[in-house]
Amino acid sequence: MEFLTTSEAADYLRLGERKLYELVTTGSIPCTKVTGKWLFPRHELDLWVLSGLARPAGMLIAEPPPVVGGSQDELLDWSLRESGSGLGSMSEGSARGLERLQRNEVMAAAVHFHALNPSDSLASDASIEVLRAAPDLHDAVLVAFVRREEGLVLPHGNPKRLHSLTDVLALGARMAMRQQGTGAQMLLDVLLKRAGASTRDLHRIETAALTGPDLAELVRAGQADCGIATRAAARSAGLDFVPLVWENLDLAMRQRSYFRPAMQTVLRFLNERRLRQRADELTGYDPSPAGLIRFAA
Repeated sequence: MEFLTTSEAADYLRLGERKLYELVTTGSIPCTKVTGKWLFPRHELDLWVLSGLARPAGMLIAEPPPVVGGSQDELLDWSLRESGSGLGSMSEGSARGLERLQRNEVMAAAVHFHALNPSDSLASDASIEVLRAAPDLHDAVLVAFVRREEGLVLPHGNPKRLHSLTDVLALGARMAMRQQGTGAQMLLDVLLKRAGASTRDLHRIETAALTGPDLAELVRAGQADCGIATRAAARSAGLDFVPLVWENLDLAMRQRSYFRPAMQTVLRFLNERRLRQRADELTGYDPSPAGLIRFAA
């Protein structure tokens, strides 16, 4: 990330330094103080300018509702409440959340896409590629929330001794599924392709789980032998867990939403110790990238 000094920022924004200091004093402009000097992240200055863009009356865009759609996540739901943001959540999976963002039906969408090409690395930035290609999101911003651990959720004690997806296939274990369009289902599709298999080769149960905790409940209730969800979901349900991958969970939003008070409340909260403490309590989270802008159109 490129940082500008006070004089550079003033030149960049075509403001006098005195006016720039006034904005700093009132907390109206993105900046940080390092060893007594103010620094201004250039990229966030661009977002700040765009967030206040004036349009003719006929081009006014309705504000989206104060809701974060997309993927369900325990730490995210807790953060929305604990930060006092006033933002609600609507958990429908990454693809559905992005669709709602395109239609201006949510302020942001929590996403964790996985590349469906089995030759791609599981660590590849599929979410960035999806956002870059999304129609009607020419003003998109992708902000890191956390990295989190996804894997096999198993009954306590792992009675079938399932240690990999290969074991699941070989033993015909009953697998709980997520609905299409969720990041967990995309991850399963990729792993199956790498194993030379598909969902048709699985002993699937009929009921598709809307969220990770819903899937964990199916396993806990004995309706399934396994399923893919987060370590946090497994721990909350008192289940065993076999890790498969660390993934990025990000918040996708429009540039004009980035500086809205509710969203800024959440983004400021990402730097607080309380978030890191809660991440440790839930387990399976790495909050170190929280708040970083990973992509901007």
